[in-house]
Amino acid sequence: MNRFVEALRAFAVAAAAFLSLAAGAQVPTPPEVAARSFLLIDVTANQTLAQKDIDAAVEPASLTKLMSAYLVFDALRARKITLTQTLPVSVRAWKMPGARMFIDPKMQVPVEDLIKGLIVQSGNDATVALAEGVGGTVEHFVELMNEQAKALGMKNTSYKNPEGLAEPGHATTARDLGILATRLMRDFPEYLHYYAIKKYRFPGTPSTNETNRNLLLFRDPTVDGLKTGHTQAAGYGMVVTAKRDFPNLTGGRRLLSIVLGTASENARANESQKLLNWGYTAFDAVRLFDANQAVATPPVWKGNENTVKLGRPDAIVVAVPAGAAAKIKTQVVRPDPLVAPFTKFQPIGMLKVTLGDEPVAEVPLVALDAVQQAGVLGRAWDAVRLWIK
Repeated sequence: MNRFVEALRAFAVAAAAFLSLAAGAQVPTPPEVAARSFLLIDVTANQTLAQKDIDAAVEPASLTKLMSAYLVFDALRARKITLTQTLPVSVRAWKMPGARMFIDPKMQVPVEDLIKGLIVQSGNDATVALAEGVGGTVEHFVELMNEQAKALGMKNTSYKNPEGLAEPGHATTARDLGILATRLMRDFPEYLHYYAIKKYRFPGTPSTNETNRNLLLFRDPTVDGLKTGHTQAAGYGMVVTAKRDFPNLTGGRRLLSIVLGTASENARANESQKLLNWGYTAFDAVRLFDANQAVATPPVWKGNENTVKLGRPDAIVVAVPAGAAAKIKTQVVRPDPLVAPFTKFQPIGMLKVTLGDEPVAEVPLVALDAVQQAGVLGRAWDAVRLWIK
């Protein structure tokens, strides 16, 4: 099962790397967004719908906590920690400035409460307590953060701390935040419900500190995450996601909006809402193939099967300008001949999607089932046939 999960994760990374929206006159013009940089991603289709200055270096502020949470979720999945396990509160955690959960060294706090403190209250004290619980020390946890950023392909991110307080060299970009947020949602769907919590406080702490800073959770019922951030230099930033029902899409359609460097808490919410609404109305999501549906069934040589089914373990969805679905064309590009063996989920070829003559997306195709080598006689016979061919 672990091998299957890892294969799906690897496939998701490959898909995200290859999928991109075509540039050209047919692409809708995004709205004016009052932010230094922004990015809108159709997570369901793995496509970028709009962007501005996404490689400009910025202070991540509390958006840093997305990576801290990623490592905590990974530790939970690996059973290095549990949700019910309690962690001590160090003096270092207790004395953290900025946003706090208001825990102190007299307390032993369950991991689940610390996660809520990190996400809902953006508590720097909760973040440090978790960093020490997972990494042993804050310094080692930061090393793990940077290793994970590199593994995810976040090429312009450098972490100096787990909570996001301003520090020289602590930087990221909208593009890297898009990579991180997308992987966070794909890799750990079982923990995403924490990001939709509107109010939380640990018993005995101030009730005035219980409200999630993500204003869209209170304005838009389709919004279910993710995180806000603010420092004086960075301005107000927001990574927000919504999932809305959409025709012919089982499970809904998810978009991810990132706005950085807005003027106020209200402005970041307004600009994020603007981007989300535009993305849902300006683009249609079209399901081309169902999960595990064969896109093509080409012949196989020297295998114990005559053909191999090419497709994806999840549905193939593309985003196109509204009303343009009838112009979609697809083409399968693959090696020829295909010579066994093939493992399950092994990448084999590509589905090229065009809108008229304009490229829209390139979707990696994988073998939906394993194909083993044929016996000696079968391989010999196919070798002769290939030579004749």
